[in-house]
Formats: sequence, C-alpha cells, structure tokens
Amino acid sequence: MKEDFLHYVWMYKLFHKENLATTKGEAIHILKSGTHNTNAGPDFLNASIEIDNQIWAGNVEIHLKSSDWYAHHHEKDANYDATILHVVFEHDVEVFLRGNQSLPTLVMKDLIAPSLIQQYQKLANSHSNWIPCGDQIQQVDTFTFSNWKERLFFERLERKSLLIHQLLEDQNNDFEAVLFQLLAKNFGLKINGDAFLQLSRSIDFSIIRKVRTEESQLMALLFGQAGFLEDELQEAEFICMKKEYAYLRHKYNLQSISKHQFSFFRMRPNNFPTIRIAQLASLYHLHHNLFSNLMQLSKIEDFYTFFSVSISAFWQSHYTFDTPSKKSPKKLTKPFVDLLLINTIIPLKFVFEKQRGIVNTSSILEILNQVDPEKNSIISKFEELGISSQSAFETQALLELKNCYCAPKRCLDCAIGNYILKK
Repeated sequence: MKEDFLHYVWMYKLFHKENLATTKGEAIHILKSGTHNTNAGPDFLNASIEIDNQIWAGNVEIHLKSSDWYAHHHEKDANYDATILHVVFEHDVEVFLRGNQSLPTLVMKDLIAPSLIQQYQKLANSHSNWIPCGDQIQQVDTFTFSNWKERLFFERLERKSLLIHQLLEDQNNDFEAVLFQLLAKNFGLKINGDAFLQLSRSIDFSIIRKVRTEESQLMALLFGQAGFLEDELQEAEFICMKKEYAYLRHKYNLQSISKHQFSFFRMRPNNFPTIRIAQLASLYHLHHNLFSNLMQLSKIEDFYTFFSVSISAFWQSHYTFDTPSKKSPKKLTKPFVDLLLINTIIPLKFVFEKQRGIVNTSSILEILNQVDPEKNSIISKFEELGISSQSAFETQALLELKNCYCAPKRCLDCAIGNYILKK
C-alpha cells in the first residue's frame, strides 16, 4: 500500500465515519477534511476537526505508520507545527510535536472497507494486464468515460502548449513564425521532426516573408539551409538552386545545418525529407497569410482544400535531386493533413484563443470529431479491450490516458480508476 491511497481515501471520505476516535479514545468529528497539498508540507491544509468537543483548525498529515513522522523528520520541521491530526494506517509509536505536545492520531486500518483495499491492490499490483484496469474498463459507464475523455484531450492540448509557449517566447509572440516552425516539425513526421524543427529555427522568419513570393528563392533557401545543396551535381535544377542559395546565404548571412541529420532510411519515397521540404516551400509560396487564414477555418473540408498544394514541376518527377521518378503530383494526403490538424493547427489555435481569453472548445472538438481516428499500436490495444474510437478526438484522449495515467499507474487520479474503486 502507498500513502497516495490513504490520501485518496481521506479526500473522498471513503471510510467509516461513525464513532471515530483517536488512539487515546478522544471523539473525532471531521468538519472539513482540508485541501490536498501536492507541494512540500503537510498533506492536507486548512482542515477543521472537532477533537474531544474542541474544534481545531490546521493541517492533517497522513502516513502508513505513525513512526513515519520521525522517519521523515517532521519533528524538526516548523511547517508541521500546525498539524492537528495524524492519520495513519497502522499505529506503532506515539508522536509528539516540537513543543512536546502529543499529536492526536486516527488509525484507518479498520475503517476502510476490505473490498476497497482489495480493489486498490488489484489495480496497483496488476502486471499481467496491458493497463491496470484492462479487465474492468468496459464496466465504466458511458457518461463517466465520455467526460473523462474530454478532460484527457484538453490535458493533452495543455501539454502540447508547452512547446508552443517556448517557441512564442523565442519569437516575440509572432504566431506566424511559430506556425512555420511547428509545420516544419510535423512535415518531418516522427523520424525527421527534430531535424525539420532545427531547419526552421535556422532561418529568421522575416527572411521567409521576404522571399516567399518567388518560389524558386524560397525553395533554394529551404534546401540550402537543410544542407542539401552542398554536393556537386550536374542536374540543371540543382545548379540553379545552388547558385540562388549562395546569393541568399551571403545576403542574409545564413548558416546551414547538416543534411546528415535527415533520414531517408526505410521511408516511403513520398515521405522523403526532400519531398516534404518541397511541399512546405510550395505551401508557403501559395499562402502568404497562413496563420490568419487557418485560424478562420472551421470545416474539415476547408482544411483539406487549403492544404491541396501542387508541388513544383521538378519535384513532380523526382524524389531526390539525382533520382528521377515517374511524374506524379505528390500532393499532401488526407491522413497527412489530419496529422497537421492534430499536432499543429489545433494546439496553436488553442494557445492563440487562450491568449485572447476566448477559447472556443466546442469548435476545437467539432473539428477533431470530423477527423478520422488515428491508427497506432496503442489504439489497437484499446480496441482489443473493446474500446473503439470514432474520431481523432477520442484517439488523442486514449493516448493521453495510456501514457499519462495507465503507464505510471495513476489510477487514483483517473476517473476510470475512481469509478472502479468506488463501485
């Protein structure tokens, strides 16, 4: 058993509350259990408890054993002087405050229903299940699960916001510049995402604004900064682009990154970093007010239309500078645009609206409820447990559930775990 479980029991009053008494037989009436403190100091603050017909206001400290008070050196810490009640699972030693005053102690061992302890231990000690509640999750009612998925989704958005806030700080709150960096990162997908982000951060966005009207210049700028123009090739397009980049590099005092940071290994040709860079250049050449335009869209069809960009003629017949291919439009696919919506546009829209104090959660949910569910190993495992997803909103929530609650076994903080325990 862990202290977290006793915190949970105390917070939700999941114990027999009749005829409570201290270890010395003093009657206890809990008027206010206090506010759970997740920082340093006593576990519950500002509690109000009547002990032996006298009302006390102060803090509550919780331990598995009374002796943990001394093991944690609370007797030397002034922060614990205002403790009015010591709640323990087992009482093995008398505890005194710094002024040698006896600390009233409440023993929980016989106050908690055995079925609750058994259910908790089943979740906490589950090693055979993929998730602790794998054999019970289907028992959770639809209302509880639906509300929890919405909470999980917005927790995930908040976590994704951390990178956005960092980028905004670096870019003096320029949302257009941050959009470029996030799009670049996600154009690189998981394998090349970091390299694409580094590429985008190697160019001041003011330069993108200046050269985007000329597609050949923008293409040369991105490929040059990515280090793909360092070779000596006889391809006419390569020679022309290399010359253009040499001019831009001198004019803007640029320093490229290494092309060796980009991976082509075991990738489908349409995901080659060269193709993704060309698509990114074509996108920024076509749309000059990318951020403001995207923030105004609300229908899923409009997003797909917006990202329907034709790649330049050269890249329609090449995968790399020296590898010709059968001519094809190489447009951004619907699943790829879905990824951009999930990982770039919606998180950025959330942060933008939050800064303005007008977060339209309904609009965000409406957009993602129109996006097809993601396909990955985690979502497949949930399907095996009978938890299916109808949209990207639900798959995002399930990813957050697995990674941030199930994996670290935070069942006591999870609405599903709570439902199972309280049942």
